[in-house]
Amino acid sequence: MTTAQRLRPIANPPVAREEIVFSHPSEAEFARLLDFYGIAWRYEPMVFPIDWDEQGAVTEAFTPDFYLVAQDCYIELTTMRQSLTRIKRRKIQRLQSLYPEVRIRLWNRRDFERLLTKYGLTDRRSQLVGQDALNGGHERAI
Repeated sequence: MTTAQRLRPIANPPVAREEIVFSHPSEAEFARLLDFYGIAWRYEPMVFPIDWDEQGAVTEAFTPDFYLVAQDCYIELTTMRQSLTRIKRRKIQRLQSLYPEVRIRLWNRRDFERLLTKYGLTDRRSQLVGQDALNGGHERAI
């Protein structure tokens, strides 16, 4: 398998908005804000292989949380532990080295908390940020 054959993102099948199950409540809130401002987005639309074994089988891949259509930019939202941010940062660096045409931004806990402050949502912080937010389970789209 050639490098060009390996370097192909894999499209996830489209999911109806009402059927999306977000991995974390912060993602559901981010989607609500995007919808409110009329920003077209897709949830986890592409999987980017970032490592392969000797036979060419994918051994590691990265799936950014959001794709902002008009901005042609992926957003990875991480509001959990700092150690996860380091892992995701490494994967994003690998993705960018393999797919330099792909624009991607990592939003960490601090970035998301600034967003909550900007939009007057700080009273919902415990419901949207970190491990405590997961106690409520998965959230569906709006």
